[in-house]
This record gives sequence, C-alpha cells and structure tokens, in this order.
Amino acid sequence: MFHRRRVSYHVRWRQDIRKDHRPYWLKKLFARYNDFYVDKFLAPQFEYFGKGHNIMGAKYFDIYGRNISIGDYPTMVASPDNYIHLTTWSLEDHEGEISIGKYCLLTPGVRIASASKITIGDGCMFANSAYVSDADWHGIYDRAIPVGKTAPIILEENVWIGDRAVVGKGVTIGKNSIVAAGAVVVKDVPENVVVGGNPARIIKELDPSIEGTTRIKLFEDPDGLKDLYDQIDQYTLKNNNIKNYLRSKIFRTKKH
Repeated sequence: MFHRRRVSYHVRWRQDIRKDHRPYWLKKLFARYNDFYVDKFLAPQFEYFGKGHNIMGAKYFDIYGRNISIGDYPTMVASPDNYIHLTTWSLEDHEGEISIGKYCLLTPGVRIASASKITIGDGCMFANSAYVSDADWHGIYDRAIPVGKTAPIILEENVWIGDRAVVGKGVTIGKNSIVAAGAVVVKDVPENVVVGGNPARIIKELDPSIEGTTRIKLFEDPDGLKDLYDQIDQYTLKNNNIKNYLRSKIFRTKKH
C-alpha cells in the first residue's frame, strides 16, 4: 500500500503544474476515449503492446516497420510538436527490431531506430528528444544506399537516457547507469555510472549499495498506484465544474 507521505507528495506535484479545470467526471471520460484510441489505433501497430499503459498524446506517435514491441505498464508522452518515433528497417539482409521492456518511460521527441536489434530492459527512461540508433543509415563513402554499418544495442535494466542524448550502434549500457543530457555514447557503459560529454565518458560512479526507487519498484502494486492517482484526481478536481472549464478554454489567461 502507498503511505500518506507519497499521497501528499503527488498532490503537491499536481498542484504545481498547470491547473486542470476539468471536472472529475469529464477527465475520466477523456481518459476512456484515450484508452479506446490507444487500443483501436496505436496498439495494433506493435507486435506486442503491454497491459496497464499510460499514454498521453496517443495521436502523436510515428510507428514505422515491423518487430516493434513494448512490455507491460509503459508510460509514453507525445505532443503535436514532438512526436515519438519508433522505426525499424526491413530490407534485404536487414531486419530491424525494437524490444522495449516493462515499466519504461518515453517522453516527447524520443526517437528509436533499428536496422539490427535494439533491446531495452525493464524500467528504462528516455528524456525529451533522446535518440537511439543501431545503424549509421549511410556509409562514409557510399552515401547513396542505406543502411550503412549496423550493430545491436542493449540497454540493461533501469537505464536513464537524458535530454537530447544519443546512443550509437553496438553499445551496451549497464544496469542503473545514466547518460547525461546531450551526451553521445559510442562505447559500452558499465553498470552504476553516470556518463556525459561527446564522446561520453564516466563522470560519476553510483553507489550500488543505496537502494533507490525505480520505476520497477513504483509498479510493484499497479492497482494501488492507479487507485492513488484516481484519489488525487478526485481531490484536486473536486471543486471544478463544466462552466469554469468552458470559460478556461474560451478566455485563456495566465492564471489558467
């Protein structure tokens, strides 16, 4: 079960972001429509699409190619100006594959492209506009024919790829490691380190004896987590009504 301190934290966090003027019932209605859209139009584009999804901006995904799968309880956030792109190349000797594990987080602008194989472990997180590609897509001298050199990529459990970071072909990133914002990874990264720069190098070692809170741990009780967010919605939206919601859409001000 989730204790009161965690409930209090999530309430404060939601109050800090832009105010949601929707009544609780209307937000639930939007959520049902979003789930319908995901199940009807987004999920069928995947070889496997896990249960318990939390998808925002379901219309703003660009899924191209075969052999793309994602595990249970994914959280993916896309926006009209920052699509999530998942692409595989299947032609001649190349058969791309993207396999994303359970509990992973993808945020606006994330691009993952494969002409070989990209394996992403459970609990991995991708910040805005992170890019992972297992191919050069063109040769240095022969630039007319794709896909150039390719080599598989492996991201082990609980890896965090920072804002606008790039992970290149043939790289393995070890468990719990972090790729800092803007880093370019072209060589293997061991477990429990932070890497940064171009080319990326180790800038900090993490203490493996410290047990952090991972996305995997967060979803140990998925039903409890869902109930928690529902309780928060009921609390934070309890004074909202349809009249004020419509007013907020028509007369937008900084207070909204």
